[in-house]
Amino acid sequence: MHGPVLAFLTALFLLRVLGQVLVVFFSVAWLPAAEHWFSGLIPYPILLSIQLIMLVGMVKIAADVWRGGGLFGDPRPSWSRFLVILSAIYAGSMVLRYTLTMIDQPDMRWFGSTIPIFFHFVLAGFLYVWGKFHSNSGIFARTDRAC
Repeated sequence: MHGPVLAFLTALFLLRVLGQVLVVFFSVAWLPAAEHWFSGLIPYPILLSIQLIMLVGMVKIAADVWRGGGLFGDPRPSWSRFLVILSAIYAGSMVLRYTLTMIDQPDMRWFGSTIPIFFHFVLAGFLYVWGKFHSNSGIFARTDRAC
């Protein structure tokens, strides 16, 4: 199950990147305005480049895990703990970011300009599922492989 879940999370992130491209380059009116898609800390051309590189990596990881082979498709138990802890820190930092944003900008409550925060949770989820793929416990535990 890890491969399909990773593919789903990758597809969600792809939709986010496509949505932002449609708004920024094509001024699509039925999607939220550009300022709702990113904080502006990184100039958009650089951000888009980073997102595309991330998507390539996510596709490769999801494909390898799904088919059970390749660079990322072999379970490495030593990676599990690191990836799961990283995902928890990442998600926790997004909870803190959301809390501070709501305190600092109460006019954005509850869902104003939270698209980036939501999709950071998608990325944290990707790291978590990938980390669990490398372990024998928890979500979608693999009973068919010894690690």
